[in-house]
Amino acid sequence: MSRNLCLTRQCLGLVTRIECAIRPLAGDTGMWTLLFAAGMAGEQPSAIKAQGPFPGPNAAETILDTIVQSLTLHGYELADDPQIWCLHMQAQLREINGGRCRSVDGFEFRPLH
Repeated sequence: MSRNLCLTRQCLGLVTRIECAIRPLAGDTGMWTLLFAAGMAGEQPSAIKAQGPFPGPNAAETILDTIVQSLTLHGYELADDPQIWCLHMQAQLREINGGRCRSVDGFEFRPLH
């Protein structure tokens, strides 16, 4: 299974979109997370969620496969659409990694917003 997926569902003329991504967590711990962005197609995502951590990409892929199976039972279909909310998911990953990005000497880089 791919580490980046997009699912869509049409209902009453509206298209709901869910993007999924599997990403490693900071700190070289071998832990991975699932990231999800959901909302109406053509708009900003209305929800950004993460699940995990998981001990490696294979464990995360197994959970993602289970989630995709459940979503397809509810009318979602895999789409070949490119991910349009990857920056939103990257921001969520940065937030998750906030406490993990420390160097050996204790200095922590935090860019200004």
